[in-house]
Amino acid sequence: QVQLQESGPGLVKPSQTLFLTCTVSGGSITTSDNYWSWIRLPPGKGLEWMGVITYDGSTYYSPSLKSRTSISRDTSKNQFSLQLNSVTPEDTAVYYCARHLATLWAADFGFWGQGTQVTVSS
Repeated sequence: QVQLQESGPGLVKPSQTLFLTCTVSGGSITTSDNYWSWIRLPPGKGLEWMGVITYDGSTYYSPSLKSRTSISRDTSKNQFSLQLNSVTPEDTAVYYCARHLATLWAADFGFWGQGTQVTVSS
């Protein structure tokens, strides 16, 4: 079965860069028609889709975050990563990586990581 695990710092200072990694097991991030997203859950708010990287390396981002978000991958390690620049306290959230259940554009995720808490604070 596909499993995803987020990793990275739990505390980031304002204006710095957040870098998280999702390690995938039980499936390849390069398998055709697989799409891999980052989603976050700020406290007291709803889930926010951040961006996606496709099986062939294409990326798409939420318009609200596009200017400071970058998703990349390391196929040799079966990992994909999230970079979020110029963080503020409003970026505090639980960050999840997930695999889309079927289509690229549908917000339907069949596999999730457990989530990792990221706090932006000085």
